[in-house]
Amino acid sequence: MGTFELIKKLGHESVVFCQDPASGYYAIIAIHSTVLGPAVGGTRVWPYASGDDAIMDALRLSRGMTYKNAVAGLDMGGGKAVIVANSKEIDREKIFRAHGRFIDRLGGNYITAEDVGTSPEDMEIIAKETKFVAGLATKGGDPSPYTGRGVFRAIQAAAKHRWGKDELSDKTIAIQGCGHVGYYLARELHRADAKMVVTDVDSARVQKVVKEFGATAVEPDEIYKVRANIFAPCALGAIINDKTIPQLNVEIVAGGANNQLLEERHGAALAERGILYAPDYVVNGGGIISGSVDLLGWSKERMESSVENIYDTLLSIFRSAEANNILPFQAADRLAEERIRRKAESKKAADVA
Repeated sequence: MGTFELIKKLGHESVVFCQDPASGYYAIIAIHSTVLGPAVGGTRVWPYASGDDAIMDALRLSRGMTYKNAVAGLDMGGGKAVIVANSKEIDREKIFRAHGRFIDRLGGNYITAEDVGTSPEDMEIIAKETKFVAGLATKGGDPSPYTGRGVFRAIQAAAKHRWGKDELSDKTIAIQGCGHVGYYLARELHRADAKMVVTDVDSARVQKVVKEFGATAVEPDEIYKVRANIFAPCALGAIINDKTIPQLNVEIVAGGANNQLLEERHGAALAERGILYAPDYVVNGGGIISGSVDLLGWSKERMESSVENIYDTLLSIFRSAEANNILPFQAADRLAEERIRRKAESKKAADVA
């Protein structure tokens, strides 16, 4: 499928290709929807193997942000930026100032924040060139603790739905990825006396979680085979696929990574194996919800309450899926699409009036 056909299929409003050869900056900014408000989503820095891979990631991630924000009840649309580079090898001042200039040209249609390969300090650099940036070190800061908390509450909800109780002290959770989100999830699970098996391509991250929270470490390729109650993907997406699904020895998949299903059919494949899949953009909504303080003027108390509400939202989605004989990710999509539809109709009626 060509790029334009894919953009049409996924329903994007615009996709901007950006370059500043002097700084080595090459990026894609994808705006999926501004129906609910400005398109909000983080900037990811990753050494993609090809341009097509970068485009696909930007399109899938930005669409996911639209649905994430809709389900979370936020008056924000969905967007995402990907910078094609190795985050450890770039001149951050030059790259992120160039990025800020391109974002500023969009006039507020896209607002960026932290993502894989970026930090609150990088957002401060972007802020030198544009006001359309959130998650600054001097303001909201790192959203990861709230993402991790939301993932924990989602795991509790999935446990409640599957086993009738959300107690985790007798459960084992296999965590893939011990970065910002994985670390804070592990902290929450440790406080809940859960057992953990963890992995990451960065051995230092693994050892930190092992030392602080008593987790057991395995090699990256072994995490799929671990006998556990719950698998929590907290690294990159597309890891639920034809190769990994047959290896899983769990009853629930609930984690912080975006776009965990390589294709929608893999959600059905999990169900066929009796594995409950918690839709990723519902599970990991805590991070963007934390941005509501800076972006929407919410109080910290309202924001934290909304993060906790991920538990009830997910339980409602599970019940809706059962009542309508559909899969949970389909029920979540319906919830998001209905909110977007109502907003679009309201805007249309206001324009006519």
